[in-house]
Amino acid sequence: MIRHRDNSSESWKTLPWKKFRRNLFRLQKRVYKAVQVGDKRKAKSLQKLILKSTAARLLAIRQVTQLNAGKKTAGIDGKTALTYEQRFQLSEKLRTESNNWKHQGLREIPIPKKDGKTRILKVPTIADRAYQCLVKYALEPAHEATFHARSYGFRTGRSAHDAQKQLFSSLNSQANGIDKRVIELDIEKCFDRINHTAIMDRLIAPYSIRQGIFRCLKAGVNPEFPEQGTPQGGVVSPLLANIALNGIESIHRYHTNGFKITDKTPSNKIVEPSIRYADDMVIILRPQDDATKILDKISQFLAERGMNVSEKKTKLTAATDGFDFLGWYFKVQKNGKFRCVPSVDNFKAFRKKVKFIVNNSNYGATTKAEKLAPVVRGWRNYHRFCKMNESRNSLFHIETKAFRVFNREKKQNRHTSKQLLDKAFPSVPYSENKYIKVKGEKSPYDGDLTYWSERNSKLYDDNTSKALKRQNHKCGHCGLKMLSDEKVHLHHVDGNHQNWKTKNLLAIHESCHDYIHMSKSES
Repeated sequence: MIRHRDNSSESWKTLPWKKFRRNLFRLQKRVYKAVQVGDKRKAKSLQKLILKSTAARLLAIRQVTQLNAGKKTAGIDGKTALTYEQRFQLSEKLRTESNNWKHQGLREIPIPKKDGKTRILKVPTIADRAYQCLVKYALEPAHEATFHARSYGFRTGRSAHDAQKQLFSSLNSQANGIDKRVIELDIEKCFDRINHTAIMDRLIAPYSIRQGIFRCLKAGVNPEFPEQGTPQGGVVSPLLANIALNGIESIHRYHTNGFKITDKTPSNKIVEPSIRYADDMVIILRPQDDATKILDKISQFLAERGMNVSEKKTKLTAATDGFDFLGWYFKVQKNGKFRCVPSVDNFKAFRKKVKFIVNNSNYGATTKAEKLAPVVRGWRNYHRFCKMNESRNSLFHIETKAFRVFNREKKQNRHTSKQLLDKAFPSVPYSENKYIKVKGEKSPYDGDLTYWSERNSKLYDDNTSKALKRQNHKCGHCGLKMLSDEKVHLHHVDGNHQNWKTKNLLAIHESCHDYIHMSKSES
């Protein structure tokens, strides 16, 4: 047990977080390698150690109370935050009760969907979220050793950009994308219908964790479907969905030379042209592939897990007709060239956010610019590997409208308005289809620090990449190697975002960046 002084604030801030992260990662790496070689018994013993680990407990509490995006969302107990003293108390509770954790109920929040329907976000209490995070630390490395290489959603070291690049590799002119078709697969109410048995049967975990996961699933059930569903809003829910759906990527496969696939077929001769991001999936078909037969196999796979293919939303599309996936619109042009741009729906949602800020009479021009900057930067960063030189995607018209508003509010001071516009619409370098996709089945838990840290410097722009190389791929705040399980942030040491001098720039973990600013605001 961590002993802390009366000053809980200082005790919490001065905990050896760097050491904690290193200790947890060491255990997770051993779990991953044990499952890789088939020693599940050893993996489960190591998972028990993670559950008992002081480092894992405190990191889990820090994650859900300080770092997660939804950290201020209350559960049914109404708590939106914990004091430093309460965090230490929660750590003690996890220490004594993690082997027999009892979940409280979930707070239900209706979220409108773009088709007019609503989905129910089910939010656990902060204590339950901390427990789920702790359990996830133990479960994730075990299942990362089993997950399919073409599964990219909610996985450490993988992102939507990996899926985007894989589509480019599958549909570009060298891959004869012009002749291919795509099944846009939609799983009907995936998170609400996943069978609990399907998850529990596939879970690699000791009894105490299995029991905790089972209680977690039962805490959020719909009375109409008591044996189905994983609560959307839980920390561990995306991982559980990945566990249940793992293997669907291998349903459509073929031999590179057209031969029948047998147990003796070398893996480098087998192509599995499916791409999955959580419950979103596309399946690439050659002209000779039978779409009906493939969909029948997928329906059977899903039925065994309590789910169905949505006949209304699942489509068979020619690559030359184009399709939407993960906020992008993909199309093979008549000349065989592959194109990817932001989808219409994605652009509309982004424009709606921008218009709300620009037209909001409660904000002055300076505040509008400050609020616009992260929205615009985030959108441009997400689409930075698309073709972005069209007038819509360059945001020319949106910027023009914002400039008029800024100019009007600044009483015709065009120079100031231009400065605010530059601040509100930060530029992001684009490089169409140049993303470096994650290699094969690589995982940050495999211990290949050189691959993962150097990969980071290839994923970021010049300033961040140079900072990473200068720092030998280590975080400028905590000193740990930069792995791809967490985003890198370029930190301005003096707080001045106009100061781009080399010595003022530090590449640090996104969580370290959040922690720096949190500490400043709390001091």
